[in-house]
Amino acid sequence: MLAPLVESYLVLRRRCGFALKSEGNMLRSFAAFADAQGDAHVCAQTAIEWARLGRSAQQRARRLGHVIRLTRYARVENPAHELPPPIFGSEKGPRPVPYILSPEEVQRLVQAASALGHHAWYDTTYSTFFALLACTGLRLSEAIRLRFTDITPDGLVIRCTKFGKSRLVPLHETARAGLERYLVQRRLYAPFDDHVFVSLRRNPLSISSVECAFHRAARTAGLPRAPQRPRPTLHSLRHTFAVRALETCPDNRDHIMQHMVALSTYLGHGHVAHTYWYLEATPTLMRDIAERCERFVIGEQP
Repeated sequence: MLAPLVESYLVLRRRCGFALKSEGNMLRSFAAFADAQGDAHVCAQTAIEWARLGRSAQQRARRLGHVIRLTRYARVENPAHELPPPIFGSEKGPRPVPYILSPEEVQRLVQAASALGHHAWYDTTYSTFFALLACTGLRLSEAIRLRFTDITPDGLVIRCTKFGKSRLVPLHETARAGLERYLVQRRLYAPFDDHVFVSLRRNPLSISSVECAFHRAARTAGLPRAPQRPRPTLHSLRHTFAVRALETCPDNRDHIMQHMVALSTYLGHGHVAHTYWYLEATPTLMRDIAERCERFVIGEQP
């Protein structure tokens, strides 16, 4: 029976801060599959057969990766568990190239959202919402969950984020002024709900409604949507914020490291490596990297 092993593994990982919702379900599915085969220990062949049930190569690799991590845990106490080889390749495919908005495109998007013509409150809400995403780099879910008590003199308190941690996001004075102008109307519109952003029905915004408003505003603003090119999405506003922040990084190795760590913390990334990915996002950043590498090679101070 592998079910107790799976549960003890999940308990340990969750105590380390991992949610493991989908992975937990997958491992319970594997334990049931292995029990049906009569396996008392993790069997590499059984794990491969179970992983093959995935519908895509990446899904099969991910399923097998779950079992590999479980087996490493199990083999610490019992080497009878067989460690499956990663025959399906990498669990993660290449990240898509992000769409980075120019300052003019951000301005056009916010202006388009303010004139969608659906309803005055609808337009005000979404123009403010998109402007806040653009100037803070918040995740969509974080902005939707904002409440009045999260707005402090020091900035926005982002509670229980993607990785279960809270963080403070400072606001530029212009961003704070724009948010305050919105809140004057907001408190009158739905006084009995404490969410910062609410719909026409005076309920918290839904992801689907925000995405719909974004695509309407993007079409009105004329953001390009061409084959073989990245397409603008709501997450593009977060990508754009991160890239523009990196473009202002000081030209000094120690300062660069401090800048990256600060930006990673600001964005709420679980690992600084997720922030380094943005270095590949624009020609400007790639050119800066190439120039600094060249200066380093020829002996100049990096």
